[in-house]
Amino acid sequence: MNKTIDWPSYITQMSLLLDLQLDASRQDELALQLARIADIAAPLMAYPLDDRQEVGGVWKL
Repeated sequence: MNKTIDWPSYITQMSLLLDLQLDASRQDELALQLARIADIAAPLMAYPLDDRQEVGGVWKL
């Protein structure tokens, strides 16, 4: 899975939805951290599961 997420747009939308006040430097740092987390999670998300494997939930980006 090689999807690119527009983290700044996501942060802007979520901060409006959650009524968070984030200045530009905090938004930039949050975008950097979310990109790092996504990079760390990528191998796990790409791991193939058996068709009969029971899963707890499906998260799609």
